[in-house]
Amino acid sequence: MTDAQETAADSSLRTTGGAPPDDVETAPIPLLEPREGIPPVIADEAALAQVVAAFAAGTGPVAVDAERASGYRYGQRAYLVQLRREGAGSALIDPVACPDLSGLGAAVEDAEWVLHAATQDLPCLREIGMVPVELFDTELAGRLAGFPRVGLGAMVENVLGFVLEKGHSAVDWSTRPLPEPWLRYAALDVELLVDLRDALEKELDRQGKLDWARQEFEAIASAPPAPPRKDPWRRTSGMHKVRRRRQMAVVRELWTARDRVAQRRDVSPGKVLGDTAIVEAALALPPNVHALAALPGFGHRMGRRQLEQWQAAVDRARELPEAELPQPGQQIAGPPPPRAWADKDPAAAARLSAARAAVSTLADTLNMPQENLITPDTVRRVCWEPPSVVDPESVAAALTSHGARRWQVEQVTPVLVAALASRA
Repeated sequence: MTDAQETAADSSLRTTGGAPPDDVETAPIPLLEPREGIPPVIADEAALAQVVAAFAAGTGPVAVDAERASGYRYGQRAYLVQLRREGAGSALIDPVACPDLSGLGAAVEDAEWVLHAATQDLPCLREIGMVPVELFDTELAGRLAGFPRVGLGAMVENVLGFVLEKGHSAVDWSTRPLPEPWLRYAALDVELLVDLRDALEKELDRQGKLDWARQEFEAIASAPPAPPRKDPWRRTSGMHKVRRRRQMAVVRELWTARDRVAQRRDVSPGKVLGDTAIVEAALALPPNVHALAALPGFGHRMGRRQLEQWQAAVDRARELPEAELPQPGQQIAGPPPPRAWADKDPAAAARLSAARAAVSTLADTLNMPQENLITPDTVRRVCWEPPSVVDPESVAAALTSHGARRWQVEQVTPVLVAALASRA
């Protein structure tokens, strides 16, 4: 970090949450530019080998980012990977042309990886062979440190005093060749990531939260890949309108047919058929293509062949025997939705109300979001089935069994014991 960056970082961290006095003139915040210009996109094995060697010889943490094409392509694969390390500079890699980056991952395996919102990028990085052993998440660090805005642009501006270029986060990163402004944007995403990490580490240490952050980062790095979601069709937007089992079968058939088409064409499912159209067809149960074409989302722009494809899915659902229709509700492990607690178990509802208030107060005291102090699901589970004897040891054990980190157990146990005991 340069002297100017150190000064900006220290000043910003001291004044977080407050505006400068009216009589103090503030200099305009400079727009960040890549220090070595925009690096070329690595798209062949020979160039990749050079990058691997350079990053293996680099020192210190490695900044890592990935760009996906959400809303444009099927799935969440990476279409650009950006890295930066002291002694190696920045690199932009095309994972379509170089789909196996396990060699690069191995070259920086011993380094701490610095990511912003790591859980968003780790799945697509894992697919191409890049898995960190140790990481630092600058977004999560910002949350734990109490920053009100934790987007990368806001963090770089508030902590380091630079403005990142905006406007390209939601573009179609599967585009080839990638336009130069997009590449500039991508390179800047890792330009100051290690500098941001260093400043946030100092701030977390000042607040006595650095060990908490390290526990969180270790949990992210060691977490196994998420299992496939059961019955993903149930997450169709507008599903709450669908009440009857036959209608649910229509949603399931249309969702499955759409997913096959989207995967074959490698496009976002929403570009094949919108959720609104699926729900409209489920509610109407159209008997033929003519009736289907009259529904919102199946308008005049849709060809006859497409309409027949969707009507065939509706017909399959209409013809299913009663025993094969989906059940009204998905089996949910754990407690019921909190809105039902008052009727099902008033005592549990009272415990949850007291626990939520206690956790909220503690989160305010610690200057962090409640969900980072302890997940709402963990609080609900402990309140729904509290230990038979409420004391610090039993509550701590319950929190640990639900995945709470050691620092969370230490902070939350006293307030949960008091809340549960008050409603015993």
